[in-house]
Amino acid sequence: MTTSLLIPRQPVPALSVPLIDGSQYTLGVPPAPTFDMVVFYRGLHCPVCAKYLTELERLHEEFVKRGVRPVAISSDNQERANSMATKVKAERLAFGYDLPLPVAHQWGLTISTSRGKTSLGIDEPALFAEPGLFLVRPDGTLYWGSTQTMPFARPHFDEIIAAIDFVVKNDYPARGEYTGKL
Repeated sequence: MTTSLLIPRQPVPALSVPLIDGSQYTLGVPPAPTFDMVVFYRGLHCPVCAKYLTELERLHEEFVKRGVRPVAISSDNQERANSMATKVKAERLAFGYDLPLPVAHQWGLTISTSRGKTSLGIDEPALFAEPGLFLVRPDGTLYWGSTQTMPFARPHFDEIIAAIDFVVKNDYPARGEYTGKL
């Protein structure tokens, strides 16, 4: 099975997952004024994810002020997603769960197999998606995306905020859109 490559300025795959608050997250419904920011994380077992999502919770309002709707999504079940939200002391950040792995693959995420218990003593799921972060325009097209095969060295949220400010101020186009002959 090959992983999809999403192309800027092209539509992204459909995405709809339940949220731990009992509602449903559906990408683009309603569309965020500037971007939907979809942050795929590995799951409760990942200490790097907890630190990363704690930072996103801290900066949540900075994104909202810029018309960005952040959501954190994993293939974890509801109980594990609730535990992660509790761990990061989430008060504003939406947490989605039960991401189907075929959908994760459509988004270009790589899939890992369990290695048992992590350093936290939490079992990894049998299969889970590695991290990714995507900014999706209100029209459902990809503006920016980053995927990783490891939990380390993720895009910094403060840098993303600065980039969004620059993009909006300068009407900067999505890059990486070329799909012609090389």
